[in-house]
Amino acid sequence: MIVEMRTYTLALGATGRYFKLYGEQGLAVQKRILGHMIGYYGVEVGALNKVIHLWAYDSLDERARRRAELWSDPEWLAYVKEVGPLVLAQENQILTPAPFFALPPPA
Repeated sequence: MIVEMRTYTLALGATGRYFKLYGEQGLAVQKRILGHMIGYYGVEVGALNKVIHLWAYDSLDERARRRAELWSDPEWLAYVKEVGPLVLAQENQILTPAPFFALPPPA
């Protein structure tokens, strides 16, 4: 199992709009296609204007397959067109769980 941690740096003051758009247009598509969301967060202390979300996959191959499906979905493409201008930077990390970690059930 792997976990992808995606961190988006947003324009100043854009977090509320980002979460609204994501809740209305992006969430259902991602949950349907990507599957196992572990968490979705905004940052309150430290480097601000960031959104962090975590997704679990059985393997890098599964991640690649699901992300390709996401990027071929018309609903997702429409959402990205709308939310894209709010995102200034993106960072992705692939995490491997510690041996004692039990993956929580899908959110």
